[in-house]
Amino acid sequence: MIYLIGVTLLWSFSFSLIGVYLSGQVDPYISVFSRIALASLIFLPFIRLKGITPKLAIKLMAIGATQLGLMYLFYYQSFLFLSVPEVLLFTVFTPIYITLIYDLLNHNFSPWYLLSAALAVLGAIVIQFSGVNEGFFKGFLIVQGANICMALGQVGYKVVMEKEQLKLPQHHIFGWFYLGALIVAAIACLLMADLNHLPTTSVQWSILIWLGMIASGLGYFLWNLGACKVNPGVLAIMNNALIPAGLLVNILIWNRDTDLQRLALGGSIIFLSLLVNEFLPGRFS
Repeated sequence: MIYLIGVTLLWSFSFSLIGVYLSGQVDPYISVFSRIALASLIFLPFIRLKGITPKLAIKLMAIGATQLGLMYLFYYQSFLFLSVPEVLLFTVFTPIYITLIYDLLNHNFSPWYLLSAALAVLGAIVIQFSGVNEGFFKGFLIVQGANICMALGQVGYKVVMEKEQLKLPQHHIFGWFYLGALIVAAIACLLMADLNHLPTTSVQWSILIWLGMIASGLGYFLWNLGACKVNPGVLAIMNNALIPAGLLVNILIWNRDTDLQRLALGGSIIFLSLLVNEFLPGRFS
């Protein structure tokens, strides 16, 4: 779980960096391609052909294409319609998607995981529920597309790693994940990018390098590694831990107006959901 906590702290800066410095200034398809290309530079040199079957390589590429490639295409578009707090709010459904997809793949229903995920959703809604703007419905649907892609990728990687008997360390196979994402991002960039909105300032380039090599490059590797070490309930909850973390960063650095009482109450509910996940299943199984 330490991996998930560490990446949560790392990713808590991403929402505001994108919303404040990139959204509406740098074309989203260029941002996505730049970020994924930079992330790929870290792991493609470690990629191994020996010991990896073509079937496994294709699975990892499909997971990367979904969790990173498609997810980012939805995610960056959402900032054109929503504020940073609204994007954060609309990610609250990711835990539900994770729990339901995991149970579906395993032909099983885990009511306690679903309850803990639902509590996490409630906590996140309490933290940031406010009025909506005219882009509400479109923005909401775009974020749900990102949420579903994120959930499919996390669960898919966890299931594949549970079933495969790999002798190689995971950093030797994770390049396939980024390769799949890079293909999706490159196609989208070639077809839809507006070259009139390239990064032009040192701040924009610095943020893209940080987001690409650190937040995406190291972040997704450590997150998926952590996902393999916890049950789906904890994985679902940690997805929503990003919301209070992201809001705190937004408050402390960019001074956004946020109800601190709601933040404390919602964070407490998310913590309660973690307790439910950890202790109740064993008592009632």
